[in-house]
Amino acid sequence: MRWKLGRSGNEATFANDGSAPAKKKKKEDSFPVFLVKLAVVVFIFRSFVFSPFSIPSESMLPRLLIGDYLLAAKWSYGYSKYSLPFSLPIIPGRILENTPDRGDIAVFKAPPGNDVDYIKRVIGLPGDQIQMNSGQLFINGEAVPKRKIEDFVIPVTQNMIDASNADAGISPCKAPQFEDKAADGSDVCRYPRFVETLPEGKSYEVLDLAMTPQDSTQVFTVPAGHVFMMGDNRDNSEDSRFPAEVGGGVGMVPIENLVGRAQIMMWSTDGSSSWLLPWTWFTAARWDRLGRTF
Repeated sequence: MRWKLGRSGNEATFANDGSAPAKKKKKEDSFPVFLVKLAVVVFIFRSFVFSPFSIPSESMLPRLLIGDYLLAAKWSYGYSKYSLPFSLPIIPGRILENTPDRGDIAVFKAPPGNDVDYIKRVIGLPGDQIQMNSGQLFINGEAVPKRKIEDFVIPVTQNMIDASNADAGISPCKAPQFEDKAADGSDVCRYPRFVETLPEGKSYEVLDLAMTPQDSTQVFTVPAGHVFMMGDNRDNSEDSRFPAEVGGGVGMVPIENLVGRAQIMMWSTDGSSSWLLPWTWFTAARWDRLGRTF
């Protein structure tokens, strides 16, 4: 049986043919409406789930390379206005706040401007005393074990050359004494590498290129609501060892400034690709780095 409209178009009559009532066809969204819905979904995903970040410097060598692209988990430390695109001020303070674990690799808005994303390792938690003494890290007066391992050798890539040129550097290897040749004759950088082990047992690799002023510091006491951040490339990182100033360090980083915890590597490129040559997008990819977790 089925219903059908009468001639007037507004009265229903019943047909005894066994068919079911006709379903009204769902109206499809227009393209502009689809774009608005897509933008809302992307906004929610980037604000509260994952957000992509690129690595523009060598401050986190050997763990992170220039040209790495990673996803940061936004829920790890709670949410503040810095969790939102453009730091929209619609979240008061910080909600669902969690203190990071020592050793986390975290993305944060760098003081004093609080408008540029930095990525460093969490070294000091609220109340900790942090000091560097002759290249040795001390936490609460105790030396963090530091063990020398084989040198870190990295091929010289186009993005390393570009970064060096942008900083008016004299070598893509930071300095000529770190330049070397691979067995095939290609250019590589060779850096002294060490393993540090934090009090909680977490180990990670660091580079210590030479004795520099930042290898010996005062004792820093981390205030409540803040963390002490350091780059793994100890002689090439603007971090909490330096006062927060534009073009300089970041000082003590408010936990409110934390954006997310590094979670997974989603892409990596050596910088040799060209948008006009699509096949180079694949030849420039560092496939062995994809999918690495933190």
